[in-house]
Amino acid sequence: LASGVVPQISGIFGPCAGGAVYSPALTDFIMMTEGTSYMFLTGPKVVKTVTGEDVTQEDLGGARVHSSKSGVSQFSVETEEEGLKLMRRLLSYLPQNNLEEPPVVPNDDPIDRLEDSLNEIIPDSPNKPYDMYQVIGAIIDKGEFLEVHADYAKNIIVGFARFNGQSVGIVANQPKFLAGVLDINASRKGARFVRFCDAFNIPIVSLVDVPGFLPGTGQEYGGVITHGAKLLYAYG
Repeated sequence: LASGVVPQISGIFGPCAGGAVYSPALTDFIMMTEGTSYMFLTGPKVVKTVTGEDVTQEDLGGARVHSSKSGVSQFSVETEEEGLKLMRRLLSYLPQNNLEEPPVVPNDDPIDRLEDSLNEIIPDSPNKPYDMYQVIGAIIDKGEFLEVHADYAKNIIVGFARFNGQSVGIVANQPKFLAGVLDINASRKGARFVRFCDAFNIPIVSLVDVPGFLPGTGQEYGGVITHGAKLLYAYG
């Protein structure tokens, strides 16, 4: 009920199974601890009984699975302490509710500094990949970037940074991975992040270098039209 009104973060530091998984799934961000947490609707025993498939709890719903394959979890951490520290860092970029402006922090990174490295990062040939993280790190305050969904749909980068102390959301294609092409997962990832920033008055900075949408029957059968439209609509 607080969706889009108050930022919501869930920390999964242990088992979460059955209908209980829907509670964190309704929140804006989920972080899980590696090796000690898992999320799934039906456990390995039920899976074995119904489908005959042998799978461990970790392979079925561990932190790595949900942060890199399903996209359910936005963050994966090694310990609870690391998770709590990350939560505090995430909250530093966010307003307390949708009626407030994002926080502005003191900044000693000159807003008029020249960044000569940008002349070297992008190659002359359009067929050569480059690392968009280098571009992001060069232009934001002190190079401090809090990436969201770092291990999922790596062909698009989303996360929080600051310009002159002002919180912003970064959305960027990653030419180094699949040439930065947009596919179903990248569209879902980007659309969700843009919608969140829009709900909480966080400006979006888009770094665009995209060849288009990924072709193929797998994408078409998976509904790339619908998912791609979600990304376009989020920006609208």
